[in-house]
Amino acid sequence: MKTVKIKDKEFQLSITNDEIQAAIQRIANKINEELHDESPIFLGVLNGCFMFMSDLLKKIEIPCEVSFIKLSSYAGTSTTGSVKQILGLNNSIEGRTIVIVEDIVDTGITMEHLLKSLEEYKPKCIKIATCLQKPDALQRDIKTDYVAINIPNEFIVGYGLDYDGFGRNLNEIYTIIKK
Repeated sequence: MKTVKIKDKEFQLSITNDEIQAAIQRIANKINEELHDESPIFLGVLNGCFMFMSDLLKKIEIPCEVSFIKLSSYAGTSTTGSVKQILGLNNSIEGRTIVIVEDIVDTGITMEHLLKSLEEYKPKCIKIATCLQKPDALQRDIKTDYVAINIPNEFIVGYGLDYDGFGRNLNEIYTIIKK
């Protein structure tokens, strides 16, 4: 589909599934190479990470564990500027390598909050893998270790990202059409 309508907004195709999968393969290769002596815990940030994390883990060839945490910082098409932790970490991460798996890093506010929270549990190191990053939106000093695709600072949906809960199921990424 070239365009989709979600609720009251229209979106146009901006990143195809083939482009997404090629970018994921590239960062999976890098993770497999860099962490080959580790047994990392991949920590997915719900809800948005589910498609990216699933596709990424299918390409990870090293021993690993998987866990999830749920955070929220968006309302509609705008970030709220505050982060709510909704579902906590259940695994012990002390002395372990953690790979945070995120759908998108934009302002960095959510990631900064998560990094501070995780440091209290004394992991060996924390890496960040994101499907999408908006370099022009970044407001925090966040080092993202594995970035599949850099995108402009525009509102997007699909491939796990939503608009008020809708659009996560789309297997491609769409950008809002400004009118």
